[in-house]
Amino acid sequence: MLDLKTEQQYFDLGYNFIGGVDEAGRGPLAGPVVAACVVVGRDFKIDHGDLELVTDSKKLTAQKREKLFKIIKEKVLAVEIGVVEHETIDKINILQASFLAMRRAIKRLKVQPDYILLDGAFKIPKLDKPQTAIVKGDGSVFCIAAASIIAKVSRDWLMGELDKKYPEYLFAKHKGYGTKLHLEKIKEHGPCPIHRRSFSPIKEMEAKK
Repeated sequence: MLDLKTEQQYFDLGYNFIGGVDEAGRGPLAGPVVAACVVVGRDFKIDHGDLELVTDSKKLTAQKREKLFKIIKEKVLAVEIGVVEHETIDKINILQASFLAMRRAIKRLKVQPDYILLDGAFKIPKLDKPQTAIVKGDGSVFCIAAASIIAKVSRDWLMGELDKKYPEYLFAKHKGYGTKLHLEKIKEHGPCPIHRRSFSPIKEMEAKK
């Protein structure tokens, strides 16, 4: 179970609203990257039984993530997502696209955090807020773990919608990741408009045209 020890360190420094940030969709061969920011205030408590289950989204089943998604949105001060589409990923690279998605999520918040905690090794560039990047933060810091769940569920929903548009690729099953099934569908049908042209093996397939 995660506690609020890390968040409390920053509340003790005088900050009032802590924003946890994480993204989903850096690795897939298709679709957008989605970032989320979850804001908690000084008076936030893990007082709902299911909130004790919040952890890195990759450690949870889809059913559990969807349940926690609703509870997180009800209990925290503010939640927003930022989406960056495949075209921009190809133009600016996936790392910069992830940072852009994070900035978009933070900018949309109705309650602005005065300190950001994010998963990973790098701070968000071009952000006018103090921040700390925490490696494996999605498994050790509550607000980052909550953001990982919001981002993952949101992106999975978007991929489900894209599945309706391109049903032959079965995006609802693999969410655009480079699974054996997905690679078979790319070989069978060729890349579709939402595939990332800067990612292998699509990059090589496009070069052969």
